[in-house]
Amino acid sequence: MSQKPTIMIPGSEKGVRVESRVLEERIQKAVADGHRRIEIIAQGQHGIGGRLWQAGAEKILLRVLGTSGQRVGAMGFPSTVIDVVGPASDDVGWLNAGAQITIRGNATNGAGNAMAQGKIFVAGDIGARGMTMTKHNPRFEPPELWILGGVGDSFAEFMAGGVAVVCGIGAQQEENILGYRPCVGMVGGKIFFRGPHQGYSEHDARLTTPDDEEWHWLTSRMPAFLDAIGRRDLLALLTEDRGAWQLLVARKPYEKTGAAGRSIGRFHGEVWDKELGKGGLIGDLTDQDMSTVEVITTGNLRRFVPLWENAKYLPPCQANCPTGIPVQKRWELIRKGKMQEAVDLALEYTPFPATVCGYLCPNLCMQGCTRQKADLPAVDTALLGRASLQATAPEPAPATGRKIAVIGGGAAGLSAAWQLRMKGHEAVIHDARKKLGGKITETIPTSRIPDEVVNHELKRMEEVIPHKYLKHPLTEEEFRNLYAKYDIVVVATGARKGRKIPVPGHERAVAALEFLRESKLDRAKVGKNVVIIGAGNVGCDAAAEAARLGARSVTLIDIQQPASFGPERKHAEAAGAKFLWPRFTKQITEKAVELTDGTALPADTVIMAVGDQPDLSFLPEEIKTERGFIAVNERFRTSDPKVYAVGDAVRLGLLTEAIGSGRVAARAIDDLLRGREDACNPIPAIVDTERVHLEYYDPRLPAFTDAATCAAGCASCGACRDCGLCETLCPQNAISRRALEGDEYEYVVDADRCIGCGFCASSCPCGIWRLTENDPME
Repeated sequence: MSQKPTIMIPGSEKGVRVESRVLEERIQKAVADGHRRIEIIAQGQHGIGGRLWQAGAEKILLRVLGTSGQRVGAMGFPSTVIDVVGPASDDVGWLNAGAQITIRGNATNGAGNAMAQGKIFVAGDIGARGMTMTKHNPRFEPPELWILGGVGDSFAEFMAGGVAVVCGIGAQQEENILGYRPCVGMVGGKIFFRGPHQGYSEHDARLTTPDDEEWHWLTSRMPAFLDAIGRRDLLALLTEDRGAWQLLVARKPYEKTGAAGRSIGRFHGEVWDKELGKGGLIGDLTDQDMSTVEVITTGNLRRFVPLWENAKYLPPCQANCPTGIPVQKRWELIRKGKMQEAVDLALEYTPFPATVCGYLCPNLCMQGCTRQKADLPAVDTALLGRASLQATAPEPAPATGRKIAVIGGGAAGLSAAWQLRMKGHEAVIHDARKKLGGKITETIPTSRIPDEVVNHELKRMEEVIPHKYLKHPLTEEEFRNLYAKYDIVVVATGARKGRKIPVPGHERAVAALEFLRESKLDRAKVGKNVVIIGAGNVGCDAAAEAARLGARSVTLIDIQQPASFGPERKHAEAAGAKFLWPRFTKQITEKAVELTDGTALPADTVIMAVGDQPDLSFLPEEIKTERGFIAVNERFRTSDPKVYAVGDAVRLGLLTEAIGSGRVAARAIDDLLRGREDACNPIPAIVDTERVHLEYYDPRLPAFTDAATCAAGCASCGACRDCGLCETLCPQNAISRRALEGDEYEYVVDADRCIGCGFCASSCPCGIWRLTENDPME
């Protein structure tokens, strides 16, 4: 992002102080808009400069003029640099997570309270309870508090980590620069100080002088502190006399007790059994030996053993995708810099990766994304879908000489034809319409998908499947001719007949599919008031189109809570459509839709969107049907072993479900023609998402904007990302990475080292490791 010039944000408007919350919102907006240099004219507002996460790793320079309130830089981020031109109020740098904060004057109570990272530079004194309850994560630099003057009472109380430097220059209490009772409860960290003091908590800290390493640390960092507060002139005074500096260091636990450590065995005998009796809490129930196990077991003696179950289970995204696209594998390829391979991979599963995955699918994969368990946004598969427009078709397998007739050129039929062609068979498409695509090209509004996207993917498909017969009406006689001519027949005629509720006046209504067809051809007309009976996704498409055609009022009614969702529902709501339920239609008149509750909805145009059904008049009687749909088995074979049926002709569903049915049927047909019937591999179980740890992912990211960030944010459920964390964390060094052929690898466990502690399983981001009970010894 190109940086914008310095922006000034005033703390008052027309003489009235701006609320702290409002000022923070304006600062956050300035950062989001690209400003990286910001000046604040403060009027006592709290929390200035905290939580500025939207800049990512880009540095933000925040200059605070005027009077700052409490908690300047509270929860500050590593990319934030704050310069307060003057003194500061309480709790400077509270919970600081990495910001550098400079106070060009005194700071009052609580400076650096509970900070975990970052630096605070104070050009004067600080008040009471500075540097209290700090902590230090060894993965990062310790927090630092530098004070030119002295500190107030209770300094470093319950300090658990970090470094404080008290220079004693110009301190108000020259005779006691550390204040009253410093270091009470101190358990970690160090305090460098220069000047007199009047004692400290000797129980919690010990006094020493800096060794060579500590002195180097102090003198190497002193210039940055002095430069920040504008006092470089003091460098020689503060670094030439090593003897002037002293050091307070937290005592170790054994130092505080004054006794050597006690073994578990001694603790059992001297404390546990003494207080609770022999055997402890269950001593009256068992006389089992409860003495300490002298050896931590390995090998066959381990109670638990870790198993590396890489790619053994399906990730939720792939399991939720009816087409079976390996979404996770595609993100992995992008992480490896193989973007083209990632987009090409989709064409092994669907001929419509951009049209459906990028625009029309409700993205069931995203609905199942594990990240949502931790309120993180799902990885945006639609971004990858749209990028797949430029995918390159795979090379088909060698020709087998087998010919399959695919009746229907919609999503299911084209999916089956595409997969059959990839397997080396000649697929010939027969369709009654003059253009392939089915509902995609015939009824789905162009507001939901650009025509050029659909046309591009249809052109790519026709280059792979050149054999097609369009405007080819189908009769039973024609079906029997195709049956005799081809090795296999696939029926994918869809559900093109709109249903109507047989209420009085139903002939005045138009079926939703017919309305959408006419609208797509720019031949549909609507009145001022439109009522749509049925508030599913098709009804929502009709509502959006009615609004586009000029309707002033669009109302959808349903007998239950509408089942519509996804982009269709959003488009209808954006068009101003109203949803009413439960509502039951009594009759349709020339001017209204009358309901059973006695109300009448004004209606110049009535559209029925209560479901569709297939036209199976061409189907021979020997092919069984059920409730108006073709009956099939789990591999989409009909009662005739030479005929398969897919898509809406079998059951109504989503486009992705139609594509998935075509893929399954093509696999079954290929198995049949090659003499390996029932060779379909069983679907693996879904990975237990409780094994996936989401703490490693940035919770501040509100949404994904490109494929690269999506790939980085994918939790890779059940598939190893080769992070090496298990190998690093194993306390026994029992895990190692073994390179296999090509880019393959595996992580293996040395049973003679492994103690079955489970660190690998509890820390693995992707849920690869599973801790299970060891096989019992004979």
